[in-house]
Amino acid sequence: MVFRTIRRFAACAAFLAPQPLVAQSTPAPPLAVHAIWGSREFASDLVELSWMKDGKAYTNVEPDASGNTDLYRVDAVTGARQLLVHGVDLVPPGSRGPVAIEEYRFSDDGSKLLVFTNSVRVWRQNTKGTFFVWDLTARRLLPVSAKPGYQQFAKFSPDGRRVAFVRDNNIYVTDLASGAEAALTADGGDNVINGTSDWVYEEELDLRDAFRWSPDGSRIAFWRLDQSAIRPFYLQDFDSLYAPLVPVHYPKSGTPNSELKIGVVDVGSGHTSWIDLGPDRDVYVAAMDFAGSADEIWLTRLNRHQNRLDLLLADARTGASRVIMTDSDSAWVDANQPHWIAGGKQFLFLSERDGYDQVYLFNRDGSLVRRVTPGGWDVFELVGVDEQAKVLYCTAAIDGPLTRPLLRVGLDGKGLARVSTEPGTHAVEFAPTFTLYVDTYSRAGVPPVQTLRRANGTLVRTVADNAKLAAKVTALGLNRPEFITIPTADGVQLNAWVIKPKGFDASRRYPLLMNVYGGPGSQTVTDSWGGPNYLWHQLLAQDGYLVASVDNRGTGGRGARFMKITYLHLGRYESADQIAAARWFATQGYVNPDRIGIWGWSYGGYMASRSMFLGAGVFKAALVVAPVTDWRFYDTIYTERYMRTPTENASGYDESSSLAYADSLRGSLLLVHGTGDDNVHFQNSVRLVERLEGANKQFDMRIYPNKTHAIAGGNTRENLYGLFTAWLKSHL
Repeated sequence: MVFRTIRRFAACAAFLAPQPLVAQSTPAPPLAVHAIWGSREFASDLVELSWMKDGKAYTNVEPDASGNTDLYRVDAVTGARQLLVHGVDLVPPGSRGPVAIEEYRFSDDGSKLLVFTNSVRVWRQNTKGTFFVWDLTARRLLPVSAKPGYQQFAKFSPDGRRVAFVRDNNIYVTDLASGAEAALTADGGDNVINGTSDWVYEEELDLRDAFRWSPDGSRIAFWRLDQSAIRPFYLQDFDSLYAPLVPVHYPKSGTPNSELKIGVVDVGSGHTSWIDLGPDRDVYVAAMDFAGSADEIWLTRLNRHQNRLDLLLADARTGASRVIMTDSDSAWVDANQPHWIAGGKQFLFLSERDGYDQVYLFNRDGSLVRRVTPGGWDVFELVGVDEQAKVLYCTAAIDGPLTRPLLRVGLDGKGLARVSTEPGTHAVEFAPTFTLYVDTYSRAGVPPVQTLRRANGTLVRTVADNAKLAAKVTALGLNRPEFITIPTADGVQLNAWVIKPKGFDASRRYPLLMNVYGGPGSQTVTDSWGGPNYLWHQLLAQDGYLVASVDNRGTGGRGARFMKITYLHLGRYESADQIAAARWFATQGYVNPDRIGIWGWSYGGYMASRSMFLGAGVFKAALVVAPVTDWRFYDTIYTERYMRTPTENASGYDESSSLAYADSLRGSLLLVHGTGDDNVHFQNSVRLVERLEGANKQFDMRIYPNKTHAIAGGNTRENLYGLFTAWLKSHL
């Protein structure tokens, strides 16, 4: 689980105009688990691109016939391609073959390329690996460090003469001319972390790369986290003979976090200044960077309850700091960060202070200039600001929470206009000049399309049409999701979608499977491509099932009041709404009221189990994957944001736990968990098993040894969804 963010749906898009499809001489074969999860038959074909500074071109990596990674410059308007780096040339000294470009970054002057390769996973992402510098003129590849050990988050200095990186939780700088390497911190180790983050910062604040160069390259600001006070939670490696314990510094709700410092180190002298974070040491710094010069940094400080966010400016030399703006709420605030404009004289900030996520303009001293967006609906994302034209671009719920249109509004708060015209979901990436943007666009049940557009929304060309996938999906003749609203006894209308089988007959009664996530600020009911899960739901529909999803109270896109009703009582309103929705479906003439099931993963697993236990028999079956079963078992940042600590809110924790209701199980339950889950620990399912066994309840269980929260890798997903499919056919 992560800090509340609005999804950009990077793999979501659809059609802009009807695409020609391959004629089908015979009916397409039905969907199968292997086709969805065990092959690339239904994979999206999108372009991963990076805009160049001039805004006229972008770069992307493509494999050649031998599998080497070539880097191309692509003219944005014409699509003309120029080979910048031939992958076969990327051969390190003393090596027999080239390295692969997994990630890359240009120096500011464009003369050098930083290449990341040989990566390995650290919790969620592959953030450890090896970095090389490719000189585009000399055509020479040199390692960033000649010393052993993985490197992380390497970055050019602004002048391109040095590279800073993290190794073994210390920060280093390499001079590219001499190859000399210097350590800027020396205390990093198992407990002290410099320049990267601990487990909970990565998972909940999305912080991994935790150091920043100053604009002149003279200083580096960094996070220092001392996790000595965090008790390790032990996973077990069952691939080894004696199954050794693997410690994870995981702060469970109400327990100590890492001790935090923000340091600024002078690269030349090695002297470090420490920023004054205030008298309360039990805080989080969610974001930080230099504030336009090497002498000042900005940072966002959250109190532990996360109902107050302070924006601070601090002297990089002395550490003295001052609060310039505060965002607060009776429940919680999001860890948003400022978007600096006008050379640092002003900043934009996203806040719910008026009941909806809106964009506000502030002066550098924190004085409010105006609310820029008009209010009444949530802004999902501040996409960017064209300072020359004095306009900002955002995606927002102007049409309701189901869609993500691109909007434009003046920084003076005037001239609100819709840029995108197609209904559905738009994920947008502007060129630095704001003359062009790439739009990844989708609708429910229609695969992604990427287009290049001018700032006013006019089409320039299609970047990736996903025609093969679109043809395959169209040939299946599926019923696209239908969007409906479901009333509750409290008078709340819940958004939902329903997938109906082909040849749907309203006079028949069909079994129904409900898919739930339901966590704070999330949404499953959006007009967007659903990817493999959507196709699996369609697989069930082709076998005669109805499939539905309902966004309960507490989910996003409908303002703070709708979302924050769950504060201090996770599960209470969410599961009540899922149960109410199931009962409403049971009254519909096309639903078999004796065959309603529910399934979910992570927070959705929590919701599926809790709703099953409290549903008084409305659900015949529940498929529960990697569930939280007691919020005391989950981490500090996520849990305390919504529940405070167990000491402060003991009754809320007791009520929210699904364990308390396990003895009420009626119907069939399948519990699935990976033993290597560092996020929602296997402990959650073990404790649920104890309660179910103690209540003499029968249930099914599948364990995936050493698998993480994703339960993936190799054939795992195909096996997992094969299990889901077979189990549902037997029990629903």
